Amino acid sequence: MVNGKWIELSFHLPFTIHYLPTRHLSLVTRHSYYSRMSEKNGSDGSPLFDERPWGSFTVLDEGAGYKVKRIEVLPGKRLSYQRHARRVEHWMIVAGTARVTLDGERIVARSGETVDIPVGAAHRIENTGADRLVFIEIMRGDYLGEDDIVRLEDDFGRVE
Repeated sequence: MVNGKWIELSFHLPFTIHYLPTRHLSLVTRHSYYSRMSEKNGSDGSPLFDERPWGSFTVLDEGAGYKVKRIEVLPGKRLSYQRHARRVEHWMIVAGTARVTLDGERIVARSGETVDIPVGAAHRIENTGADRLVFIEIMRGDYLGEDDIVRLEDDFGRVE
């Protein structure tokens, strides 16, 4: 973004490259929906970027049966203890240290480590450190919308 505008670069390629700089990385993608993320939704109607009370997420890629997100968790915050009926998740910690609760068991995951979340498993990730926790989430399933969630516990009053 330069002066509040998204940059679009064209190089006579069979696709358009969109450059999305973020605080920690720069993303170059051929997906045109990044050109104005705050105004567009993904293929399932879910937001492509969203700020939440615990941090934020950015959808990096999505296609039939998969979605990839970059998720930042603020220091001292955690996501809901939740489960999903229609997807599995694979998390890779890329910055910080996470405390993960998976079906009641606590796991510490550090940068470079991964956690697999099976369909229906109760799970939560939290940032107990002083710096932002950043992880990449790969979701796979027949439905990947933000509404495939049952919150079991939530620090922000969002339990159904």
